[in-house]
Amino acid sequence: MTEVPLELGPEELSELLKGPSPPFLLDVREPMEHAHVKIEGSTLVPLNDLPRRLGELDPAQPLVAYCHHGVRSRHAALWLRAQGFTHVQSLAGGIDAWSARVDPSLPRY
Repeated sequence: MTEVPLELGPEELSELLKGPSPPFLLDVREPMEHAHVKIEGSTLVPLNDLPRRLGELDPAQPLVAYCHHGVRSRHAALWLRAQGFTHVQSLAGGIDAWSARVDPSLPRY
């Protein structure tokens, strides 16, 4: 089994979301950020809440975490991998890169 890269780019995520088995999208930002702009279909679990809400996530399902620029989501992905999630990735550049390169209709902040 090949190891899943820790990060993937916005274009790669866009293609996965169009596929037959899209990954679970985990937004690890704060509620105010999520209310301002989000990737459609994502679930908000702020990074600080992740440990107590771990049971809401399926370790067998591919998961992509994202935040504003990719720092918090990278921490989340590393932590989730340490908890036994084998197919978890972080969106490189976060929603800012997604807005710039995939969906320019989304507001940037």
